[in-house]
Amino acid sequence: MDSAGLLICGLAVALVATLTIDRMRWSKLDDIPAVGPSGHLSSYYGAAKFILHARSMIQDGYDLHNNKFFKVPMMDRWMVVMSGPKLVEEFRKIPDDKLSFDHAMQDLLQVKYTFGLEAQTNPYHVTAIQVQLKRKFGNLFPCVHDEIRRSFDEILPKKEAGWASVPAYSAVMKATCRTSNRIFVGHPICQSTEFADVQSKFALQVVLRASLVNFFPKLMHPIIGRVLTNTPSSLSHCEDLLQSVVEERLKDMNDYGDNSPNLPDDMITWLLQVSKPEDRNLRSVCIRILVLNFASLHTTAQSFTQALLNLASHPEYLKPLREEAQGVTEQHGWTKNSMTMLIKMESFLRESQRVNGTSLLPIIRKAMDDITFSDGTIIPTGTHLAVAAVPMHLDDRFYPNASTFDPFRFSAMRGDGESQEKYKLASTNLSYLVFGHGKHACPGRFFVSTMMTAMMAHLVLNYDMKLKEGKRPPDKWFLMNCLPNRTVEIMFRRR
Repeated sequence: MDSAGLLICGLAVALVATLTIDRMRWSKLDDIPAVGPSGHLSSYYGAAKFILHARSMIQDGYDLHNNKFFKVPMMDRWMVVMSGPKLVEEFRKIPDDKLSFDHAMQDLLQVKYTFGLEAQTNPYHVTAIQVQLKRKFGNLFPCVHDEIRRSFDEILPKKEAGWASVPAYSAVMKATCRTSNRIFVGHPICQSTEFADVQSKFALQVVLRASLVNFFPKLMHPIIGRVLTNTPSSLSHCEDLLQSVVEERLKDMNDYGDNSPNLPDDMITWLLQVSKPEDRNLRSVCIRILVLNFASLHTTAQSFTQALLNLASHPEYLKPLREEAQGVTEQHGWTKNSMTMLIKMESFLRESQRVNGTSLLPIIRKAMDDITFSDGTIIPTGTHLAVAAVPMHLDDRFYPNASTFDPFRFSAMRGDGESQEKYKLASTNLSYLVFGHGKHACPGRFFVSTMMTAMMAHLVLNYDMKLKEGKRPPDKWFLMNCLPNRTVEIMFRRR
């Protein structure tokens, strides 16, 4: 054998050894049943299959091991999956030092190589969302409504144009980016196409690059991660766009104090107000703006696109939604509170998220210690543990005729008191997990829910719509992520 052949054989042996050692680390999970092949090497076939067939594999595990645990192979690890309200409730009660959200996200999103650990180890942006945004959103809602109106007026056809075909996802992405950033960075930057490009590309690249890193065994992550990282360029671009704004805010705070009346009410101001002195700088603010857009932009745009596709494929629901929106806005105006009165609208959006959710496994934690569940199942330290949300959302035991899109399912279930709160768009429970559940449920879900409700109300009041092809195309699945078909076009006509 020549030297080239020896080299190839040596590399092949090294690769097999690396893969075998990587899988052998998870031998403590041998007692948990696997979906697909479970051997040290054969499981990599299952991991490859999971890339495009994750939904069917998770559904198979759910059907075979309902209310129990099973595991699915990833390229870099086994993921243990659980289901059923009883286990979800038990899962929810386990403290963070035992089951960690942050460490799971660090692994899943390869945070070290995508946007850096700083925003996770010092997440003061979460305080800005939970305190500042929640307290001030009511006063800022007119700005949100104004940006919704402006963005759709520019993106969708004028009245004299008649029916016009519009790429659904790209239109929603533009409107969502502008509307959320009206709160994040204010006017006029929120309307900058350059700023929107930075945010949308960064968010997409984080997911793609993290997925690429996770395609390789864990031993290879440091090498692959450093090759793929793009954070410095995205951060630098964001800094160029926000530099003058941040510097002006810092000067005003230095001259007149943190509560200066000159400070605009937006996320930039709030980040500066809640941060420590050493974090009051351009770089720190821009990292948080990138992270906030990453967390909200694509998932919100995908969820809203799904809802629009459901409405365009069922135009018979336009009339009841339009009548509700017209009645509420004529009587109560366009306010944050009036959006909560759109019970049918919220139900439509909630049902869309149930049927066309963005993630198979929206709840993932990492075991920081060995954990024993009440059925005796042991989850070893270092294991990723997830909840099979989509199979639960489509289970007739939790939702009668679960495979049927029933837009007013949740409005019919809303009564007074506790049941009224339980079925609101932003509410979570043990069998509705779109936004997660418990302590780490999405902190921005109330903002996102109100924004989507307002966007839908604006559209049904001002436009007729239908699918260009008459029938909505199937969703696209990649790993655990459900994506609306990005090529589908919706026909809009201004009323």
